[in-house]
Amino acid sequence: MTARLHRLANGLTVAVEPMAGVETLSVGLYADVGARSEPQDLSGLAHMVEHMLFKGAGPRDAKAIAEDIEDVGGSLNAWTARDHTVFHARLLAPDLPLGVEMIADLVRRPHLDADELEREKGVVLAELGEARDTPDDIIFDHLQSAAFPGQSLGRPVLGAEGTIAAIDVAALRDWTTTRYRPARLVLAAAGKVDEDALLRLAEDRFGDMAAGAPPGDQAGRFGGGRHHDRRRFDQLHVALAFPGLGHAHPDVFALSLYAAAAGGGMSSRLFQQLREERGLAYSIYAWTQSYAETGLFGVYCAAARPQAAEALALTRDILARTAETLSEAELTRAKAQARAGLLMGLEGVGARCDHLARQIQIHGRIVPPAETVAQIDAVTLAQARAAGQAALAGGEALATVGGKLAKAA
Repeated sequence: MTARLHRLANGLTVAVEPMAGVETLSVGLYADVGARSEPQDLSGLAHMVEHMLFKGAGPRDAKAIAEDIEDVGGSLNAWTARDHTVFHARLLAPDLPLGVEMIADLVRRPHLDADELEREKGVVLAELGEARDTPDDIIFDHLQSAAFPGQSLGRPVLGAEGTIAAIDVAALRDWTTTRYRPARLVLAAAGKVDEDALLRLAEDRFGDMAAGAPPGDQAGRFGGGRHHDRRRFDQLHVALAFPGLGHAHPDVFALSLYAAAAGGGMSSRLFQQLREERGLAYSIYAWTQSYAETGLFGVYCAAARPQAAEALALTRDILARTAETLSEAELTRAKAQARAGLLMGLEGVGARCDHLARQIQIHGRIVPPAETVAQIDAVTLAQARAAGQAALAGGEALATVGGKLAKAA
């Protein structure tokens, strides 16, 4: 069934994609602001706001929020990224009004109690500590800071002890009133959902929001650098990053296909040569991450400490050789992986809702999956090689966790 897009008079976007053969739905409010929008002295604010909204909103306290959604067998959740924040409900079809009501209350009618904030800071600090004790988690924050030094894109979503301590109720309220503005909000639903009912609920719950857009974000620029976390673990975790591409860049699919061929699966060059042929690493893979104006192409590797420097040197060599000698067979395989990953990922109502909203935030319109598949299929061998070569020529960021890497690396 066809997805459709509407905009309320105040600028808020409403998107709906009915799906045949399902009895459930997913509905979410997607805010086009995240950790990169924070002031430096309040790093972690967006994530803290997400936590605090669940401590009470509208007529409900924290317990009532949990009970009311679970009384109907549903779930209510949220997540914060560097460039967006999501409030999301999964429900049976008749409970759409409850889902929209609760999401609207979270964003528009939060309690934001000072005592609750102090308690929740302890929870967030525990989350931060858990992340720091997980090498294959924290290394990506280290890599982000090395790639975007001194920039909002380089700061961690969770923040730091000092900046978390500095957050007060006034900062929370300022964030909800200035950042959650209709022009950068998408209310999306997918599954067994009635389009007219969703539009009525959107108008009822969000139609009276004052129009306007929040302040813009600092533009990101790849800087490159190094971040070494010397704490000792059983393995040395290594992450490399090179300049990537923004969401709308014409070569974004070419770069993602190069990355897939280099390290996107068990058949990739990195996996076959580092793990299968030489036994240098247990985990090795490549990836791409796009933001509005920039991005990253990266590789992660976990290896025994004595082998880490060799693994890193071989990784750099394989990346360079892949950019020069990528074959048609490898590109065809990467395209098949990309097509299948996209289409398989869209079979659930939650994934379909998320994809629908993010396409609107990124491109300003609903992008049919068939259009994306066509863009993937259109990438030529020359384009994929060139995208890899351009990324590798743009500088490097390196992060390690787990011990000392040989100086030659």
